[in-house]
Amino acid sequence: MASSRKDAKGYALHTGECQRSDGRYAYSYTDPEGTRRTVYAKSLAELRQKERKIIRDMEDGIDAHFPERVTLNQLYDKYIGQKYDLKPTTKANYMYMYEHFVRDGFGRRKISSIRYTDIKKFYYGLLIDRKVSPATLDNVHTVLHPAFQMGVRDGLIRVNPSEGVMAEIKKSHFWVKPKRHALTVPQQRALTEFVTNNREFCGWYPVFIVLLGTGMRIGECLGIRWDDLDFENRVISVNHNLTQNPHADGTCTKHISTPKTRAGERTIPMIDEVVDAFLKEYEMQKCMNYESEEIDGFTNFVFLTSGGSVLSAGSVNRALDRITKSFNEQEADAAKKEKREPMVIPHFSAHHLRHTFCTRLCENETNLKVIQSVMGHKDIQTTMDIYAEATEEKKQEIMANLQGKIII
Repeated sequence: MASSRKDAKGYALHTGECQRSDGRYAYSYTDPEGTRRTVYAKSLAELRQKERKIIRDMEDGIDAHFPERVTLNQLYDKYIGQKYDLKPTTKANYMYMYEHFVRDGFGRRKISSIRYTDIKKFYYGLLIDRKVSPATLDNVHTVLHPAFQMGVRDGLIRVNPSEGVMAEIKKSHFWVKPKRHALTVPQQRALTEFVTNNREFCGWYPVFIVLLGTGMRIGECLGIRWDDLDFENRVISVNHNLTQNPHADGTCTKHISTPKTRAGERTIPMIDEVVDAFLKEYEMQKCMNYESEEIDGFTNFVFLTSGGSVLSAGSVNRALDRITKSFNEQEADAAKKEKREPMVIPHFSAHHLRHTFCTRLCENETNLKVIQSVMGHKDIQTTMDIYAEATEEKKQEIMANLQGKIII
C-alpha cells in the first residue's frame, strides 16, 4: 500500500497538493479548457478553502481562473459593446455615466473581489461624498447591474453583487429624491396668460401650448412635422423623436429616431388651443418665409428658429427658465403693491409641462388605458402613480367643497 504524502507538520496531502521548499502550499489542477493551473497559500487550511471554491466553480461551469484577472472596466466594455438594441442617445448616456463615475476608480477592481457590501459602500460614497443626486445614482446602477448580470450568465461570477443594493439604499434617510410636481391650476392659468401677453416671450407661445396641451415628450414635440398633423381629424401622429447625440468635444448632432418605446408611437387628439397654436406658428412661418433644415431625410418641421433650424430641447428649457424668472419678478412686484402673498412658480422644464398635462388629464378622466395611450407610457404603473397623485389633490378639493354639507 502506497504511503500518503505529508507536509512538514505531518498532515496528509491530497492529490494535487504539495508543500514548497519555502513553506508555502500549492494546489495544481486542470481547468475545463485543459490548461494546468496552480494556486498558492500560506497554510494548508487556506489552500483547501481555495480548492473547495475551485472545485465548486468548475462543477457549476464557472471559470475559476479568468475572473481573477477581469476588471469591472473590462466586463463593462464587453457588455456595452454588445448592446446593439440601445438607441444612440441611451447608449451615450450609459457611457457618460460609467466614464464619469466608475471607470477611473471602482472600475479598476477585479470582479471576483467585488461583494454586495463593496457595491453598497461605492453607492453611498457617490451619494454622500460626491453629492450626486438620487436620479444620477439610479442611472449608475442601471449601467452596473446588467453588466454584472452578464458576468453571471457568462459564468464569470456566481452571483450579481449589485442585486438588492438600491432597494436597501432607498430605505435610508440619505435617499431624498425630489418629486416632480405639476403646475397647479392657478399657476398654469397665470403662466399661460403671461406667455400670451408678454411681448418678449409671446413667440414661445405655440410650443408652450403644444407641450402643455398634448403631454408630448420634448423630443416628440420638436420632431413634429407639418406632415404629422391631421387638421381635418384633429390628431397628431407621433411616430418619431428628435434626439441630440453628444460627442466627446461637447458638441451634439441632431438625429431622428423611433419613439422612446413602442407605446410612444401613437396619435394624440388636438384640443382647440393646440389647433390654434399650430395655426399661429404656421402663419408666423409663412410670413417670415422659414425653410426647415433637413435631419436624417426628415424636413418640414413645425418648430424652427428664425434661421430654419429645428428648436433644441435646451433652448426650450432655457426659455421656460427665463419665462418663470420674469413671471416671478412681475408677480412679486404686483403682490407687494396689492399687499398679498405672491404666487411663486418653481423652476420647471418641458417635462413638467408633460407632467402637468397628465395631471389635468387624470383629474378629468378615469379610464387609465386611455391616459396610458395618450401619454405613451410603456408601463401602466407610471400612469397609475400620476393618477394616484392627481386624484389625491382632487379628493382634497372635493372634501373642502363638502364643508357644511355632510354634518348639518
